[in-house]
Amino acid sequence: MKNIKYLIASLAFLTSISCTDDFIDRDTVYSIDSENYFNSESDYYNALIGAYDMLQSSYVNVLLGEIASNNTLCGGESATDVIGFQQIDDMIHTPVNSNLKDVWNWMFAGVNRANYIMEFQDKTNFPGKEIIIAETRFLRAYYYFELVKWFGPVPLKETRFELGDETSIPRSPVSEVYALIEADLQYAVDNLDYTAPQVGRVTKGAAQALLGKAYLFQDKFSAAASILENLILNGPYDLVTDYDTIFENEGENGIESVFEVQYTDVEGAGFGCLQCSEGNVAVGFSGVRNYNGPLFTSGFSFNVPTQDVVDEFEAGDNRKDVAILDIEAWSASTGASYGTGYEHTGYFNRKYLPRVRSSQAQGDLNLTNPNNYRAIRFADVLLMAAEAFNRGGIDDTKAQNFLNRVRERAFGNTSNNVSLTGTALTNAIYHERRVELVGEGHHFFDLVRTGRGTQIPGFTPNKNELFPIPIEEIQFSNGNWQQNPGY
Repeated sequence: MKNIKYLIASLAFLTSISCTDDFIDRDTVYSIDSENYFNSESDYYNALIGAYDMLQSSYVNVLLGEIASNNTLCGGESATDVIGFQQIDDMIHTPVNSNLKDVWNWMFAGVNRANYIMEFQDKTNFPGKEIIIAETRFLRAYYYFELVKWFGPVPLKETRFELGDETSIPRSPVSEVYALIEADLQYAVDNLDYTAPQVGRVTKGAAQALLGKAYLFQDKFSAAASILENLILNGPYDLVTDYDTIFENEGENGIESVFEVQYTDVEGAGFGCLQCSEGNVAVGFSGVRNYNGPLFTSGFSFNVPTQDVVDEFEAGDNRKDVAILDIEAWSASTGASYGTGYEHTGYFNRKYLPRVRSSQAQGDLNLTNPNNYRAIRFADVLLMAAEAFNRGGIDDTKAQNFLNRVRERAFGNTSNNVSLTGTALTNAIYHERRVELVGEGHHFFDLVRTGRGTQIPGFTPNKNELFPIPIEEIQFSNGNWQQNPGY
């Protein structure tokens, strides 16, 4: 990546997932294990890089968070193109789904890398170690938050998982998973500054925002309102004036970015090891098929927006043309040509379309796009705060103010400000989250956590709120883990 490099090579001990091709025909430089590592600041720093690395594989979480919702259709080349994606789109997925298995494997790989550092957190002391530990605990919380969102109860451990744990460690209740998440994030809040040692690393603001989000997902509205308002009033973040700049290269790591996953296109990857890519794989998957024209490059035409989400934008909302590419209108105005794929709607997720690349780009250009993922934006923080103050019955006036800051940027005036209260204000906030954050992977989880999952075609209540545990995990546990209801 651009500022803090996420690496896999040379830290093989940190991961349960690796790309063996990296190690073929290479001389062993050194051997590392728990007995001869964590002896210096550089050892902890390199291990921290390994913990950051799995963030890049969360591209699949973002992509499927849209496909699973009513924002987009799966798309692709045909009805059998990435069958796991297609099944999730149609809400017919089962425990036998390689893409859900990726989410499980890659997020637990992130947990395990963070846990390795925590297991040896007291081995060596040096000035500033509390910052590395705070970042590690944020990352563990981030990975566990993804896991609890997707799968509900999950096995919980604060040191490394080892072979055989699946037969003895149960799936912990959701409340216990969130308790660890909250403790990790509170430590990060207490030990980090708003300015990171390097661009791309975790800050106090990122920890506050994720903690507020974790509270919101549990309907802990008072706690969410408190931490999010503190961040809004005391943090260094603000909305950028021009929404159009956020998702371009020059908009990366800007004043609106609270936490951003860093990507680069200078190291390639292949379909045999997508998690090895230093680029944003979701971007190429979302690209226009057989595209030839200005600004963008082609991709695989997955994750195509529906007419329903396009119609959700109000007249005069300047975000619509930034979030949604109407390919027919674009072709007519620029002369661009394109192909059509499966479930073609005429719309594409413009925020994360592949842009024209630099001459230094390497590997498969569809798999190594350098577009950073804006994991937590300040607009998201404002809308989470608005929801907490409103749904918690705390202060609808504050909720209106936070909501209207986002709307004033969207419309360029105050004429579209909201003065609603109660349930009507709640629905206005839900609407705003959908149009502000479309294409960013949040909508499915917003729907299910607020009891609106039936808005998704094919959604079965009391089943599809969670995804199934991969069948292999259930089998390996020898009856220790029960499958999620309905699967």
